[in-house]
Amino acid sequence: MSTKKRILFIAQEMSPYLELSDYAAMVNKMAIKSNEAGLEVRVIMPRFGIINERRHRLHEVVRLSGINIVIDGDDYPLIIKVASLPNARLQVYFLDNEDYFKRKTVFADENEEFFDDNAARAVFFCKGALETVKKFGWPPDIIHCSGWMTSLIPMYLKTAYKKEPVFANSKIIYSLTPNTFKEKLGTTFVKKATISNQIKEKDMELFKEGTNTALNRGAAKYADAVVLAGDKLEKKVVDEVKAEKGKIILPFKKDNDDLGDYLQLYNQLLGK
Repeated sequence: MSTKKRILFIAQEMSPYLELSDYAAMVNKMAIKSNEAGLEVRVIMPRFGIINERRHRLHEVVRLSGINIVIDGDDYPLIIKVASLPNARLQVYFLDNEDYFKRKTVFADENEEFFDDNAARAVFFCKGALETVKKFGWPPDIIHCSGWMTSLIPMYLKTAYKKEPVFANSKIIYSLTPNTFKEKLGTTFVKKATISNQIKEKDMELFKEGTNTALNRGAAKYADAVVLAGDKLEKKVVDEVKAEKGKIILPFKKDNDDLGDYLQLYNQLLGK
């Protein structure tokens, strides 16, 4: 049985599959660096329609299929695909669904109109990622989330999934990245995001406005550690994070090629 510590990256984007910002390359580097440091690594990200399945050699993992994700009373089939990260012996799992991810643009249509179902897409991805880990039966020691689309995961792990044995020892990191959208996730966001009666109104308090800032505030609140992943972060959110007692914070570093501070953070959370 493997005694390696396990780290799961749940990311909105990652090179070479999807590059919406510079952080996509960082996720790639973090995964490879962690792998080289002797950690067992897996990555979960959305299978957006612009990701080229043929070029990146994605294929469906039949043994993991058959999960239905319920959002606001409706069932959505979760299709799980996998690829091997080039030049690294680690697996990247892609979460797919006909309704949410087949379209050929990411968060806005051809006219740059923000999709009105982005709230449901984010809930589907967050819940789908955690259900996928349950299906793996692979308990992660660290879960490192990045991108607003992953922002509900820290809260879900402390509420709806609190008693799940697979997450019993998981420490949660959230990378705080610069805001990428100005819209709101809509009036039904809170209802859709409340995926369990273990989630109370107070748990959704910071998220409820449905703005990029609100999502970042909520995720940072529930994470065990926060990475300041940019020099153009919203001051209000950063100040809030810094004011929170006991929160582990990794400051932003402009030229961070060796990622030694990330490995140090992981070791700190692993109690090494």
